[in-house]
Amino acid sequence: MTDRTDGLDFLVDRSEWAKTRFVESPIPGELAPGQVLFRVDRFALTSNNISYASAGDMLKYWDFFPVGSGGPAGDGLGRIPAMGFGDVVASAHDDVAVGTRCFGFFPMSRALVIEPESVTATTITDGVPHRAPTALVYRQYNVAAADAMYDERYEDEIMLLRGLFMTSFLAEDFLQDSDLYGAEQIIVSSASSKTSIALGQVASARGAAHVVGLTSERNRAFVEGLGFYHQVLCYDEMDELNASRPAVFVDMAGSTAVTRGVHERCGDGLRYSMRIGNTHWDEGGADPDLPGVAPEFFFAPGQIAKRLKDWGPGGLQERMGDALRSFLDTTPKWLKVERGYGRDEVERIYQETLAGKADPSIGHVLSLWDDAASASGRG
Repeated sequence: MTDRTDGLDFLVDRSEWAKTRFVESPIPGELAPGQVLFRVDRFALTSNNISYASAGDMLKYWDFFPVGSGGPAGDGLGRIPAMGFGDVVASAHDDVAVGTRCFGFFPMSRALVIEPESVTATTITDGVPHRAPTALVYRQYNVAAADAMYDERYEDEIMLLRGLFMTSFLAEDFLQDSDLYGAEQIIVSSASSKTSIALGQVASARGAAHVVGLTSERNRAFVEGLGFYHQVLCYDEMDELNASRPAVFVDMAGSTAVTRGVHERCGDGLRYSMRIGNTHWDEGGADPDLPGVAPEFFFAPGQIAKRLKDWGPGGLQERMGDALRSFLDTTPKWLKVERGYGRDEVERIYQETLAGKADPSIGHVLSLWDDAASASGRG
């Protein structure tokens, strides 16, 4: 670490997400026995991160990197987790070598201290007490050099897509494992979001159901150009949904109006309603009289646990790895990666994403370091 005083954290008001703050915090010069210090190289910022804020209390995303627990101080503030890469720059753990590069959840910060509870050739699992209640998959750092799903050429795309792809892969697998609840079509809201794109690609590749994408007029041409949806409709065209075809609804938008529209249009033909994302976070709210089946929140770690029993760790990794590589192969035709460095870029892209103004064809990879050399530790 070039300067142990140059830590920086991006904080969000947990009750009003548009309010943000950058806090300078010292990076530990000395580690306690067993601790490991990551330099956070860069991370992805997508609408998925807004979903983390939305479900932050329910699914404990705020507990990953709580403010005031080994991080910066501040009442009512939080650090939104992000998928990224970090490098070990100091280690007081006998089994973790300096220079180890890992993929996993990091805060939108310059550094992170973890306390590994287990270390294998492929993973480092954080055992810091405030993360202990969270699912294992959220606490694991994949060692790049030994990761079957790692490809140096696709580092940016992996940050942008791997985490959300796993959610989409597992959600589609859950539906198939449930025989689609007898449905013949899968309706996906927020079809331009990267999580929806991944689900659309997996579902259309399987070919077991008619896949419908719901999107805004602004993003319609982009969504149609993907080729992953058999039908693309704007939100004001939901009366064109084939209500005679049994359906499942995968909700990435979290919009009360959109959810009600699908439920009302499909009626008794809606066999299952799955809630995943919250890209339309400002359009949500309670809807106690929602007709039809009650929406159920999808919890990806639960499906991981099931498939680990069914397929074993190797079988699950092999299936997800093959599916991810097939998905990454599609990205040159629809995804442009743009990197940004420093406070201004992080703030700008965060606010654009929060406001739903981000271009879906662009993937933003960011760093709180001021340039590429500093981010990678070569400065």
